[in-house]
Amino acid sequence: MSVNEVGISVFIDVIMDKMKYLDILNKNLKQSAQKLNLGSNSIFQQDNDLKHTAEIVKLRLLNKYKMRLHTPHQSPDLNVIENLRPKLEISAQKHNIRNKEHLKTVLQEEWAKITPQATQTLVNSIPCRLEAVLKAKGYATKY
Repeated sequence: MSVNEVGISVFIDVIMDKMKYLDILNKNLKQSAQKLNLGSNSIFQQDNDLKHTAEIVKLRLLNKYKMRLHTPHQSPDLNVIENLRPKLEISAQKHNIRNKEHLKTVLQEEWAKITPQATQTLVNSIPCRLEAVLKAKGYATKY
């Protein structure tokens, strides 16, 4: 996600592990970065899930992103994309979902409708989120 839009959405039909996560990064990260017009001053963010912090993943990201936001463990307050999930769920519930493929189509359509105002609000909230997490010493905040 950038201040102006969301990146590419990827559906995962298997149990996610470090190799699947690495595969997703390899297939989609560059394409998403190009779509979002991310330059060399962009900051890559992910949580501290074990698959995200695996050595093979760290090495892949080291070559691509010099600046990464390191977050405390279990820090959903800093993952702004989590705020989009409830909106997608509400939007999807407005459709009569018939099967898994229809759900994927609906979610892709709704993902594409996320406005720049929504992403701007979330991205602009990051400094306040960081400050709140620091004040809470890594524990949960109001976000």
